[in-house]
Amino acid sequence: MTVKHVTVIGAGSMGHQIAMLSALAGFQTSVQDMSQDSLDQAKKKLTEIMQRWVQKEKITARSRDEAFERIMFTTDLKEAASEADLVIEAVVEKLKVKREVFARVDEIAPKHAVLATNSSTIVSSLIADATSRPEKVCNMHFFFPPLVMDCVEVVKGDHTSEEAAVLAMDVCEQMNRTAVLLQKEISGFIANRILFAIQKEAMALYEGGYADFKDIDKITRKALSHPIGPFELMDLSGIDVGYYVMQQRYAETGDPEDKPSETLVKKVEAGEFGRKTGKGFYTYNNKVKSR
Repeated sequence: MTVKHVTVIGAGSMGHQIAMLSALAGFQTSVQDMSQDSLDQAKKKLTEIMQRWVQKEKITARSRDEAFERIMFTTDLKEAASEADLVIEAVVEKLKVKREVFARVDEIAPKHAVLATNSSTIVSSLIADATSRPEKVCNMHFFFPPLVMDCVEVVKGDHTSEEAAVLAMDVCEQMNRTAVLLQKEISGFIANRILFAIQKEAMALYEGGYADFKDIDKITRKALSHPIGPFELMDLSGIDVGYYVMQQRYAETGDPEDKPSETLVKKVEAGEFGRKTGKGFYTYNNKVKSR
């Protein structure tokens, strides 16, 4: 099947950038979100990013303009998905919400369309039975921020057809992204399982009083040559996202070790989600981190 139209559900930090990757690759692209404000913010952010790309000569002004001509922003799910060949869901990391979205999209999208979730941890087998086409459901996990990170984890569950997995891999290639196919499902996939192990140990060291979170970040950068420390990364990706991921994992495993830490719970309750709220572990002022 030839993919001509890609629909992205959710215009948040992941969704709008995935949509731009799609448009830059030449696909007709629809971005749907229930909030008009979110759509307006998404368009504003993309305009700023693409302007910087033009100034840095990463793309031409013509390529930028043509990409924007391919993108439609809408609050109407039917308008967004009724002609889609591939739908990529990028809503909040809550299983119940994702299942509701997939059930609605399944009713609207053409029967041939592949439905993918951008979830960073939730395997598609937990979602596929909300649709009438489980063989066309898979994971396409883009990394944050999608316009920068050159990797996508495509995860093939037992329910996923080879054709759907191949289509997802091909689309990633057309988006100029390196796709890696996982032949078996596992919660958290590859990269996040490694990252979660690091973050979990970093949090234990911090809560145990062994070192301040700033110093743990410093050691991680200086001694291990990581470009960013675990607490800086939590702020960048969203503390609320990590919290929801751990909640979901705990719901699946029942293991107390998988529950969100006390520190994460307090941050979420205080609305301190990281860069996007101006405060997480660090404080941010005009995108400049205060240490």
